[in-house]
Amino acid sequence: MRITRYLSGQIVTAMLFIVVSMTCVIWLSQSLRFVDLIVNRGLPIPSFIYLTLMLMPTWLSIVLPIAAFAATLFVYNKLTNDREMVVLAAAGLSPLRLAVPALLVAVATTLAGYLMTLYLVPMSYRGFKELQFQIRHNFDHLVLREGEFRSIGDGLTVYVRAREDQGQLAGIIVHDQSSPKKTVTLVAERGALVTTPEGPRVVMANGSRQERDTESGRVNVLYFDRYTVDLGAMREEVQRTFRDQNELFIDDLLYPTDRITDPRNFDEYIAEGHQRLTAPLLALSLTAIGVAVLLSGEFSRRGQTVRIVSSVMLAGIAEAMGLGSKYLAARYPVLIPVMWLAVLGPFLIALLSMTRRRLRRRGPAPAVA
Repeated sequence: MRITRYLSGQIVTAMLFIVVSMTCVIWLSQSLRFVDLIVNRGLPIPSFIYLTLMLMPTWLSIVLPIAAFAATLFVYNKLTNDREMVVLAAAGLSPLRLAVPALLVAVATTLAGYLMTLYLVPMSYRGFKELQFQIRHNFDHLVLREGEFRSIGDGLTVYVRAREDQGQLAGIIVHDQSSPKKTVTLVAERGALVTTPEGPRVVMANGSRQERDTESGRVNVLYFDRYTVDLGAMREEVQRTFRDQNELFIDDLLYPTDRITDPRNFDEYIAEGHQRLTAPLLALSLTAIGVAVLLSGEFSRRGQTVRIVSSVMLAGIAEAMGLGSKYLAARYPVLIPVMWLAVLGPFLIALLSMTRRRLRRRGPAPAVA
């Protein structure tokens, strides 16, 4: 029991370090995709951080199995180099007994993975997509930059020559071609972008409104002292019409309906559902592969570089099989059992390998005080 606690603690410590490191790297790389929201939409930094943190469960569902595998390799290789594994083997512990701490951590990682894929990922990703959609279509955060034409929604373009103090705008052009029957161009000397309870509006002063009938070509010109362009109605028309697969819970994926997606996509959704169920099991398979390879054969003083490389290659093959089987199952639903076999097969083979082996050491055993 003490050995199990000791080895498990070592693996969990290394795993936490790997998870934090990999998550930070992924967070930094993926955050670059949302820099546009800060630069062009004026998104506050706290909202930006909250937006990226909503993707954390998605990243963790990918990182956890890899972290469990890497931590297992690191700890068991370190114990072997420090001769602690040799002492444990000399005490009569079998490879399967020595693998129990790693497998216990893998089981806990698998349960955490199921928590991610079955609940946290769809819930957080749905919140992420909703927030991202609101930011991109919320004109309250719109930043009108000097000397730049900005597209707002479908068919509306705004140009501002200069921005003055207190948010006033100079030299405003608004071109509206959202209606197929007419195009409207408004030109004003100055104005402002204001927020009202009914929605954002552009208030323009001292300008003209030119309306052109696309069928007859007739142009009507209206000069005004004050004119308001309401953007609230346009914002209400912009709504999300579908949900991404990552936003759906497992029931919606395994049993898709016409309300969720087109019937032609049913096979793809079902394959995604089984992927949610099989992906967490990779923590068990990859960890079992790692300990089975490291604890196979004889201990050597020359290190275990070959075994480490072999276990990494086998883990890569297992990952590739898991991903490849999903795409095959999406095209041929009859191959869905292959998805489960691709994940559970390596685990069962590694487990069988450890039950049929006994650890051996090369050379005289070290003296134990």
